[in-house]
Amino acid sequence: MKQEKGFDVSLADSQATEVTPIVPERFDISAYEAYEQQLTQQCRDFWQASQGVLVYRRMRVKEVFSTDCHDMKKSLEWQLGALHKSMDFKADVPNFLEPWYGLGTVASAFGFDYAWNPGQAPAVDGHFHSTEALLAYDARPVKDTAIGRHTLEMTEYFLDKTRGRLPMSYCDIQSPLNVVGNIVDSNQFYMDFVLAPDLVRRALDRVADLFIDYMKIQRDLIGDALVKPGHGFSSSRCFEGMGMSDDNAVMISGDMYAELAAPAFIKACAPFGGGVFHSCGNWSDKKKLIAGMEGLRMADGAFTQATDPAANPTEGFADAFAGSGVVLNARMVGSPDIVAQKVRELWKPGMKLIVVTYCETPAEQEVVYNRIHEICQ
Repeated sequence: MKQEKGFDVSLADSQATEVTPIVPERFDISAYEAYEQQLTQQCRDFWQASQGVLVYRRMRVKEVFSTDCHDMKKSLEWQLGALHKSMDFKADVPNFLEPWYGLGTVASAFGFDYAWNPGQAPAVDGHFHSTEALLAYDARPVKDTAIGRHTLEMTEYFLDKTRGRLPMSYCDIQSPLNVVGNIVDSNQFYMDFVLAPDLVRRALDRVADLFIDYMKIQRDLIGDALVKPGHGFSSSRCFEGMGMSDDNAVMISGDMYAELAAPAFIKACAPFGGGVFHSCGNWSDKKKLIAGMEGLRMADGAFTQATDPAANPTEGFADAFAGSGVVLNARMVGSPDIVAQKVRELWKPGMKLIVVTYCETPAEQEVVYNRIHEICQ
């Protein structure tokens, strides 16, 4: 067994790729359209099949997720640079454009504006002292908040500058559990799972309603350019589902998650073709629960320590997901040997597996691509 490298704490973003920004006027839209169309049929075939494998070479740009995320002009230029560079890497799933804002999008409905600290991703500032206080607050529609308006303006800017011809996803949107868990004092919120479960249900359900209303607006705005499930997930115009980060799932037991958190997750995603789950860290204790969630289309996790210091162990994932119809989106920063080892451990007949790679060179990517497809025949 190959020895894994640990998480590199010196990196600003362990999954980032260095790219050169491109202004919209100099980006070859026709070339990327042809590239995307070339890959779409195999994405469609995979989505409709009962098993299979795809490789996605994700182009995550650190500036988009930190210093320049609020500047729609710079963000688009970085992302166009990423699309251009992605065509050099052998893959099955094309990259896409996205507005990005994270935890504060729906939290803004409760009066929590973003803190924009220099050189940092935005942060939600402040919290309610209790779940009951959140429920007592007269929340506004997300579209009427500063960040809600800005995100829609950013979406319109991206569409205008690319003439609506490039693939584009929803903004990052967090699960009801993530939103409430980050704007209610944690000491009280997690106690309420035991002491006041009805308050937790009502709070999560309320966030789900706010989420649905806003994402329908963005879905209609993006139109035919929309790729799903969006944000950090492998996405395509022919995939289905709504991707949501549900990282606070690791904070509670499986029984509590299934009873109190999952219903709001399922409700929020149902109008968009079903749920797509992500959690950072190790959520392997819930793998069977997640794979069996009503309407789930895909689940995402890290499977190497260079991707996430608390990466998921591979054991048991094939048994949990094979035959379920749910795609496992497996992120793997690491050498070709480590990626191949992890893929062997995750693959079995009946799996629908997308391997997300971060190879540094096109030559290394081609080696990894070919090995993945050989393993998963």
